[in-house]
Amino acid sequence: MSNLLWQKQGIAVDADIQRFLAGEDVILDREFMRFDIEASRVHAEGLQRIGILSAEELTALQHELDTLAKDFKRGDFVLDARFEDMHSAIEARLTERLGDTGKKIHTGRSRNDQVLVATRLWLKAQLQQLAALCHDIAGTALARAEVEAQQPMPGYTHLQRAVVSSTGMWWAGWAEAFIDNRERARATLQLIDSNPLGTAAGYGVNLPLDRAYTTEALGFARMQVSPLYAQLSRGKYELAALEALGSAMLDLRRLAWDLSLFTSAEFGFVELPAQYTTGSSIMPNKRNPDVIELMRASYASVAAAKTEIEQLLSLPSGYHRDLQPGKGALVQGFARGMAALALLPALMQALRWREESLQNALEPSMYATDLAVTLACQGMPFRDAYREAAKPERWAEGDPAHSLAERVSPGSAGDMQLEQLKHRWQ
Repeated sequence: MSNLLWQKQGIAVDADIQRFLAGEDVILDREFMRFDIEASRVHAEGLQRIGILSAEELTALQHELDTLAKDFKRGDFVLDARFEDMHSAIEARLTERLGDTGKKIHTGRSRNDQVLVATRLWLKAQLQQLAALCHDIAGTALARAEVEAQQPMPGYTHLQRAVVSSTGMWWAGWAEAFIDNRERARATLQLIDSNPLGTAAGYGVNLPLDRAYTTEALGFARMQVSPLYAQLSRGKYELAALEALGSAMLDLRRLAWDLSLFTSAEFGFVELPAQYTTGSSIMPNKRNPDVIELMRASYASVAAAKTEIEQLLSLPSGYHRDLQPGKGALVQGFARGMAALALLPALMQALRWREESLQNALEPSMYATDLAVTLACQGMPFRDAYREAAKPERWAEGDPAHSLAERVSPGSAGDMQLEQLKHRWQ
């Protein structure tokens, strides 16, 4: 490992202690490295604007940072055990190439604001991707809802067959859910879109840093004004982002549960393409819906990340090293959650309904609610109509198309109001 910036003369660094302190930073920081390089470039521009760097020094730093970014992307520069973290790696590279000019990059900065800026930029990118994924999922569901508006299927409450529903209504529910999930991702992005660069370790520095410039140059919507709040927001903003992801993942989990049931032999409603299933290692007759089962499991990683970060926030104000493990939780939660969501649009397009199984699952009792409402519309008090419709002798084979067409309350099968959802989606 290269010399540590904070190492004091005459004091040896214990290797075991240092490994414990560094944790997995050098591995996790591979996720954030390109954002730290970008923030370092903008910080250098800010230093030149206040006279700390000359124009020539800035040009040299910009060139080396651009080269480092390309080398990192190609794999020619690797974050490994030579470095404490991505920040020390950037500084070591600049010092190696530029000597004293490279050493100036840390002027007016703290490792705390370095990790804050890099993770904040990374979070913005994650939330933008989350919003885009939710948009695509909602669009796929809307398209199928339009086509399948009147395709009958059983509607369930308490896991019991209840009424006639339609596959179009099933799709419309997920469409509206993921429109909301998209909006939550966008709202969370707006919440966290503030620039902590220049707040140092939470108390600012003795330099007239041009924070308005760095805010604009890094594409932040606003400057995070209070250096103390910059530290207080660490973990809080990560938790908000995970909650936005978790909102989408909870819907994915319930959708996956439906598909787990619907693909079972007992239901037999849905056929999955072969690539979404795997064979049993011992039972040659089986194909297992492993993809949807692992989709269902993915929320656990997001929930675990939220819990870990929440527990780390039981601290007084200011920076504390306790916050460091939250980086791993954040990366793991988003990696598992986003990977699962990314597979969903194609799965939604590819699944096929077994129409005969859907039709066979419709039974006379599922028209009882229609009968109760019909009797009420004819003037019978609803309590009496309810009791009359509950009599099995009143049940008869119904017409699912008629049942769906008569369901005219806004949003239901006879009046799905998909144009409203399309307007929100667009």
